[in-house]
Amino acid sequence: MIKLEDLRPHAAVRGILPDALITVVNTQWYGSEALELTYKDPAGRVANVLLYRHDEARLEVVEQGRPWSFDGDGSLFRLVSEAHRIRLAHLFDPVLAVHTSIVEPLPHQITAVYEVMLPRQPLRFLLADDPGAGKTIMAGLLMKELIARGDLQRCLVVCPGSLAEQWQEELYRRFHLPFEILTNDKLEAARTGNWFLETNLVIARLDKLSRNEDVQDKLMAPDCRWDLIVCDEAHKMSATFFGGETKYTKRYRLGQLLSTLTRHFLLMTATPHNGKEEDFQLFMALLDG
Repeated sequence: MIKLEDLRPHAAVRGILPDALITVVNTQWYGSEALELTYKDPAGRVANVLLYRHDEARLEVVEQGRPWSFDGDGSLFRLVSEAHRIRLAHLFDPVLAVHTSIVEPLPHQITAVYEVMLPRQPLRFLLADDPGAGKTIMAGLLMKELIARGDLQRCLVVCPGSLAEQWQEELYRRFHLPFEILTNDKLEAARTGNWFLETNLVIARLDKLSRNEDVQDKLMAPDCRWDLIVCDEAHKMSATFFGGETKYTKRYRLGQLLSTLTRHFLLMTATPHNGKEEDFQLFMALLDG
């Protein structure tokens, strides 16, 4: 409850008009118990009303917020608006990753990424194409599109050791994705004790993961989940069936582990089939997670 004395020029008051605020223009006292209030309604019309002490119970002075002004930081507003525009860009550009990367994709690459892989949610996919067909470019386009859609923050690329630097260079030069290669020094220098939790974009050598159980333990940490795991030369993650017995290699066991740690799982190889149907079915089982 307010006092009549609180009704001052420019104050916003509720209770004079039903469901509307008025603005005080002027006040005129008649003794100490009555006040003539001149006010302006929301439409800008000016009117008068006589108020008494018993009216105080229904009146309320509303604190006015700071009026809009143009004294903000223009460069900061531009930065925020540009970030919001980029965040929504994929809604208006169906091939956003192509236009924001240094690539000239071929038709089969566009088809694979935009017509086959992107619509699959979640993606559990074998990308089998000839050597030199540009599987790295397809993987980079997929990553860039998933990032634009807010569906990818953490990504792990597993590849043969000889290809790690090539992957890192290609992903940064063509897509500006700053992947880091897993090394012993980085594992030992991790502040949290688990470098995988500190790094979102990782390239790891296949045999370093498959032969090192300590590294696999870090991968299996409760909070160590990935949005996308890409396995290059995935045919190396093989298992064989012979004489009624299945032989699982360490690389295959690693593939089984990786499949459980991610939402999107992409296997890439130029030679998915070695001519043995049982081995191929074991290989495809990696996608089941």
